[in-house]
Amino acid sequence: MSHLYPRVNILGINFTKITNQELLTQLKKDSCLHRNRFIVTANPEIVLFARKNKRYAAILNNADYTIADGIGIIKGAKLLNQPLPERVTGFDTLSALLEFANEKQKRVYFLGAKPEVITKLIAKVTQNYPQLVIAGYHDGYFKDEQIITHEIQQTAPDFVFVALGFPKQEFFINDYRNSSQALWMGVGGSFDVLAGVTKRAPLFWQKHHLEWFYRLLQEPSRFGRMLALPKYLLLILRVKFLHR
Repeated sequence: MSHLYPRVNILGINFTKITNQELLTQLKKDSCLHRNRFIVTANPEIVLFARKNKRYAAILNNADYTIADGIGIIKGAKLLNQPLPERVTGFDTLSALLEFANEKQKRVYFLGAKPEVITKLIAKVTQNYPQLVIAGYHDGYFKDEQIITHEIQQTAPDFVFVALGFPKQEFFINDYRNSSQALWMGVGGSFDVLAGVTKRAPLFWQKHHLEWFYRLLQEPSRFGRMLALPKYLLLILRVKFLHR
């Protein structure tokens, strides 16, 4: 597809210049017209990984929408003097699409997370979105990708939400998105939050862009992963000052 929206290059990854509202309006339109779309929600950690993995970078750059999910991306774009309008979080996009699917009685396939998490998630979805059709679901612990894609093909969902964590979820979508004319989106740890297993940062922390810190307090083992942010910002500053 030729990209509908302008794009901003941040350390080699092309981000879609789009607001939350524009994205949702566009995705609803895409869904009603049964277009096959691939949405990537990328944060600094994903950008750093893509710099080391050419295949992954190509997938991100060929996705229909690569959105800035992370305040680091917004700050980086601003520092490079090519600002993005706002942060577009994967979780809020997912929640809005579930509401839309409920309203229009759309079919949704859920893939990923631990077996106990997906069970809780399906119970919550059934309760909170009673008009939404659950086309199918599977936890993230599968050996045979063909069985999963065959099931997706058979159930013909309108939306496929994949929570396998990066880079696995993007590799999976890229390889199999043609098995259904759906909107495909990698959603990371969102199933855990929707299922009520992990708590999302309270509004105060979200508004002050401290969600990463809230998660660190909840899961200190994430400390190593958090080091991606300073690394990423140093790279941004290097690009900024070298290209003056």
